[in-house]
Amino acid sequence: MADADPGQIGVEVVYARPERQILVALQVPVGCTAEEAVARSGLRQQYPELAVELPPLAIFGRLTAAGALLRAGDRVELLRPLLADPKERRRAQARAVRARRRR
Repeated sequence: MADADPGQIGVEVVYARPERQILVALQVPVGCTAEEAVARSGLRQQYPELAVELPPLAIFGRLTAAGALLRAGDRVELLRPLLADPKERRRAQARAVRARRRR
């Protein structure tokens, strides 16, 4: 992402829905926070589930505070709640495999 205006930086805001991923590339002022970038992306207006409460945010997969300052090229991710705990799911699969072997 090239930054034409020295007072602006290029960032992306991403929201992954079960059926597709929405990525919004935008220019924001230097000093913009993750929460401000989400607001500028328009995603909260497009998706009702985001309008009620701001979900947890991450920058490149690492949890971050809504007030975190962005750097050029950052990708802000709006996180959805997990439907199943990945560790518990793997444990259940391992139990099922062991049970099948015992038969």
